[in-house]
Amino acid sequence: MHQDDNVAIVVNDRGLPSGACFESGLVLREHVPQGHKVALVDIAAGAPILRYGVVIGYAARDLPAGSWVYEAVMRMPEAPGLDDLPVGTALRPAGPALEGYTFEGYRNADGSVGTRNILAISTTVQCVSGVVEYALARIRKDLLPRYPNVDGVVALRHGYGCGVAIDAPGASVPVRTLRNIARNPNFGGEVMLVSLGCEKLQPERLMPERFRRDEAGHTDLVRLQDEAHVGFQAMIDSIVETADQHLRRLDRRRRETCPAAELVVGMQCGGSDAFSGVTANPALGAAADLLVRAGATVMFSEVTEVRDGIGQLTARAATPEVARALVREMDWFDQYLRAGHADRSANTTPGNKRGGLSNIVEKAMGSIVKSGSSPIQSVIGPGERVEGKGLVYAATPAGDFVCGTLQLAAGMNVHIFTTGRGTPYGLAEVPVIKVATRTELARRWHDLMDVDAGRIATGEATIEEVGMEVFRLILDVASGRRTWAEHWGIANDLVLFNPGPVT
Repeated sequence: MHQDDNVAIVVNDRGLPSGACFESGLVLREHVPQGHKVALVDIAAGAPILRYGVVIGYAARDLPAGSWVYEAVMRMPEAPGLDDLPVGTALRPAGPALEGYTFEGYRNADGSVGTRNILAISTTVQCVSGVVEYALARIRKDLLPRYPNVDGVVALRHGYGCGVAIDAPGASVPVRTLRNIARNPNFGGEVMLVSLGCEKLQPERLMPERFRRDEAGHTDLVRLQDEAHVGFQAMIDSIVETADQHLRRLDRRRRETCPAAELVVGMQCGGSDAFSGVTANPALGAAADLLVRAGATVMFSEVTEVRDGIGQLTARAATPEVARALVREMDWFDQYLRAGHADRSANTTPGNKRGGLSNIVEKAMGSIVKSGSSPIQSVIGPGERVEGKGLVYAATPAGDFVCGTLQLAAGMNVHIFTTGRGTPYGLAEVPVIKVATRTELARRWHDLMDVDAGRIATGEATIEEVGMEVFRLILDVASGRRTWAEHWGIANDLVLFNPGPVT
């Protein structure tokens, strides 16, 4: 990956056996699985192990050339400090503006643009989830066929709302997350809420000044404990009748041509392997640069997966204020992990390690590259809504579902997700484009992966070619083309990030 590296990964399917000889004369001393590292030279005990030109660890023992280099034979470096970091020293011009790229989207009254036309039913508390799911089945069966211009209806279910310290400082994160998810561009401004009545997260706290009756007497709020609800079916009827009012308005919406600058793209990786930083994530980085040149907004996230590259990020900060914001979010999460008696090493999963990622440092280097090379224009905290254009760092935990939920709150209208080990991850609220890091995975999961980035590793395509393919696919999907996750109706539950106490 870099001229200074003293390790490389095996690309071959199923790895290579002991005794395999390379053109350089290097001979493997043992079987090395696909994606795992090989020592290119003799590495003495205590010496640095370099990949991406970065020290990803130190040898725990002598590692002769041709040795398999994996977690057990490495010692992880300490986390880099957050002081005296470079600021704005690696700013590269974004390149000439990309003109003329458009998609067919839904314009909203607040100026945002949706890529789907969905009715979202928000909830204040987990207690109402079963009732809402029952009502959803009836809405899909009885109402949706009448409104062919509506793509679907989803319930924004979650495990929050009661049994929590609702006035604790940490409670602001899940509350603003739920509030901002309801404002996602794909919902067309049609906010509908189902409440129980006795929960701590009261509708007025979640959506201040939102729930008023219109001229016809309709309201956006259904409160199950209201005395008007005599029996279960009365609750269902109220939800269905309220949904009908929203569906009528949504059905009048039509797609229209919008510039690519109206895209808000969330980028994320999950089930990562050693190929993530070689194929899929660099291709996303190339696509991110194209999107920025087209005037769009691009988000990357996952605090623990960029923490070890903080110096790389502050060097790309557009202003000193952006650099300070990056450091602030890293420091907050350091303290959050410390309070839980954990550190950044807790991020790496067994699947990551089987895929060749020995530790979080190596994983972080492969994760950062999906942000491309553009200057970082702004930083937002968990649950906040993105403002402005260009490359944005949205501070989130690295867990797939938590990160996806927070990027929804930030306002993304298209989601791109790379995977090496394979995951059927999907979201009902936005289209999710899945990118496989390996051709073997893309071939095996042919009806789950939208893009095969493994062609980069085999030399069939360049990073730039796959990046342009992803860029064009984003425009197509934003215009209504269905992804495999949408085809199968695969959608994960929303998972709120709640750093506050549970009572």
